[in-house]
Order: sequence, then structure tokens, then C-alpha cells
Amino acid sequence: MAASERWTYIDGEWQQGSVPLMTSATHAAWLGSVVFDGARHFDRMAPDMDLHCQRVVDSAEVLGMAATLDRDQILELVFDSVKRFPAGAPLYVRPMFWAESGFIDPDPESTRFALVVSVSPLPEPKGFSACMTPFERPVPSAAPTKAKAACHYPNLGRAMRAAKTRGYDAGVITDAIGNVAEFAFANLMFGKDGEVHTPAANGTFLNGITRQRVIALLRADGVKVHERAIEPEELGHADEIFQTGNYGKVMPCTRYEERSLQPGPLYRRARELYWDFAATTR
Repeated sequence: MAASERWTYIDGEWQQGSVPLMTSATHAAWLGSVVFDGARHFDRMAPDMDLHCQRVVDSAEVLGMAATLDRDQILELVFDSVKRFPAGAPLYVRPMFWAESGFIDPDPESTRFALVVSVSPLPEPKGFSACMTPFERPVPSAAPTKAKAACHYPNLGRAMRAAKTRGYDAGVITDAIGNVAEFAFANLMFGKDGEVHTPAANGTFLNGITRQRVIALLRADGVKVHERAIEPEELGHADEIFQTGNYGKVMPCTRYEERSLQPGPLYRRARELYWDFAATTR
């Protein structure tokens, strides 16, 4: 990526390109005290940007850090960054907090902030393949599951590698009692008999901002959405499967295990409703 396609805000100033953030003694590098968020600015739209900025603040607090900027200050920086790119450029926005020092727990007073904004086109909704994996999300007593924290991602990465080893794009991960939790990179929904089903937010996986938005939009449109415990076997009988998440927003699963699937009417309606909503954020 060219330096002009990425800007980093650190220590009160904007710098072009990728910028070193940590030293060899940084607590975050050794002990994982990093939280972040991902948001999208595309076609001059910024859906739920304020909620993403708030979530990174909340995530810092979950890990015992003291956020050095509040939601509105981060939001102001985001819109300042947009001016540094061509109008309408598809941008991926990543605010982050981390701790510089501490013993095992981070020293709140050492919390630092950076905002990284990069050109990143939305993926085409061509569909992806997925399979079940043997990995699971931790229970809240075993990990800071309320935070969008870097420490969760090595486990999700294991699920992705397991899926790719079998020739699939993405892996499905369960909760601690064996019910479906999510795709390794996004929240999961499926359609059956004209209704949408999605795992209930039980504290083991992140209750995604895009997930919540899509559920609200579908329900307002008259679609029944069931948030409940879902057994893995149910995915094998779904009429359609799709995902919600910030990186791709709403994307169809076109192959699950050995079954080929078509992008279904519920997926198409969810995507249409989301884009209509996003247009109101111009």
C-alpha cells in the first residue's frame, strides 16, 4: 500500500503511511493490552461511526485502561482524516488504545491512542464458503469478551486456518457448550422458512454493531428475527446463510460444508435495508 493510502494519528499529529507505535518494552506487545475498533467510511457514508468510536472507549475500560479521548473527540478525528483522501474513497477506520506499562495488569495512566485510516475497498458480495471448526469462544469469566480486544484474535485465527486447510474461506466457531457462536470474522445469520435466525448474544462473542443494526432494520421491515441458541446441525438445513460485520457489512455464504447455497431473499433484503440506512448517514 502506498503511503498516500494510509494516514496515522499518533501523539497529536497526523503522519502519512504506517507508523511505528510501540517499543520493545511496551506492555501491549508483551501482555496484550490492545483494543481497537473497525469502521467504514465509503461513498461519503459513515454508518454507525459514533457507535464504533464509543465501543473502542468502552473496550479500553474493560481491559483496565483509561481512554485518553472520548467518543466525540475520536469522531472528530475520523472526519478530519477523511479530508486527506479523495472524495468518496472507501476507507477502513481503526481507532485503538493500548497500555505502555504495567506488570500483569496495565497501568491505566500509560494508555495511548492511535487512529489508522486506510484505503480499503468493500469486498464484492460474491459469496464465501464456510465450514464448522473445532474451536470455541471463551466464556466471560475466562476472557474480556465484552471488549473488541486483540487478545481474542489468535483463537479466531486458528478457526480461520482450520477452515482454509479444508478449502473453505471461513470457519464457524461455537460457544463453550457447543452452540453456534459466529463466523471467525463476523456474526452469523441464516434464513429458514422466511424467517431469520441468529445466535443469541450470550456474552461469548461480540454483539456486533452491524449485527444489531441489521436485526433492527429487518424487524422494522416486518421480518421475524429469532435470537436463540442454535445447534450446529441447523446450519446444514438452512435455506440461506449470511454474515454481518463491519469489514464486508452484509455478505452471503454460497457454500456451507458440502452444500451449495444461493444468496437468498432474506440476505438480499438485509443488504438492501442496510445500504438504505447507510445513505442516511451522508
